[in-house]
Amino acid sequence: MDVQLKIHRFVEGKKWVDTYTVPITTGLTVLNALTYVKEKLDPTLSFTSACRSSICGACAVRVNGNAELSCEVLVEDLLARYQTEELTIEPLGNFTVIRDLVVDWDPKYARIKKVKPTLHPKDDFTSETGCLQSPEDFNKYKKYAGCILCGSCVSECNKNTLNADDFLDPFAFVKAEKLVADSRSKTPAEHLKAVLDAGLWRCFNCQECTAKCPKGLDPAGAIEKLKEATFRHHLDDNVGARHAKAIYDDISESGTLDESKLNIKSEGYFMSALRLPMALRLMNTGKMDPLASHPVNPEIKTIAAIVKAAEQADKEEATS
Repeated sequence: MDVQLKIHRFVEGKKWVDTYTVPITTGLTVLNALTYVKEKLDPTLSFTSACRSSICGACAVRVNGNAELSCEVLVEDLLARYQTEELTIEPLGNFTVIRDLVVDWDPKYARIKKVKPTLHPKDDFTSETGCLQSPEDFNKYKKYAGCILCGSCVSECNKNTLNADDFLDPFAFVKAEKLVADSRSKTPAEHLKAVLDAGLWRCFNCQECTAKCPKGLDPAGAIEKLKEATFRHHLDDNVGARHAKAIYDDISESGTLDESKLNIKSEGYFMSALRLPMALRLMNTGKMDPLASHPVNPEIKTIAAIVKAAEQADKEEATS
């Protein structure tokens, strides 16, 4: 049995797609298939790889529109998943392509500096005593240390696709959460201020970064934890935080969203006034009535109990 590989090519500004036939063998990975093409069919094909053990992250590509670590994903599994005998392989999305499947990482590495990626230990630590930490405190951020910088989260990030200028790459937020959650740090607020300036609240919450992370690190969850931390450190004087607080207050008090006042609570009267044309269109279509009384959900007691339970769980997690 063979697989047809449609590989996107890019050389000196020219783009095209080449199709190669590769025989399927037991345990054939996408990286094995690419290596077969380069060694047997077309030595001009360019791609990157190093460890071949799902550790370095260098071999990530897009297969049928989804980011994958080519060294660990089996061709047979992909054919079964997509019910096809053909796979389309292209470079990661939201990167500048250098050649074929090779992308430019230098700008991405440079952006990590925005989160101030250095831990400054608390003053009670010394060179003699070191920076001792309990296993419980280490476990709070341990999984985020497993990021291998493969770029899968960046490739599938819808906010980065729309505009990366005002929003960091998901793996940078993972790095920031690792630093903020580290009990040894004396400057968590420094990292939080940095990610606020780098678009923390602009996340679309599409969960694609988490869905495509080959290490299961949950970048979207890291972003949410950073948002929570901004409240604990009183860095909540911004539109995103006020919007979240307004939703929380509405749900706690009535069990429903008061959308007619949500924008005012989030952006204030002046900025809301600039959105008057949109508000008038919503009123005209019956989607918003500022004169109507805000309804209370008949299940408000159940909702209030859920909110209280969530608050208690957060407190226990913070103190554990």
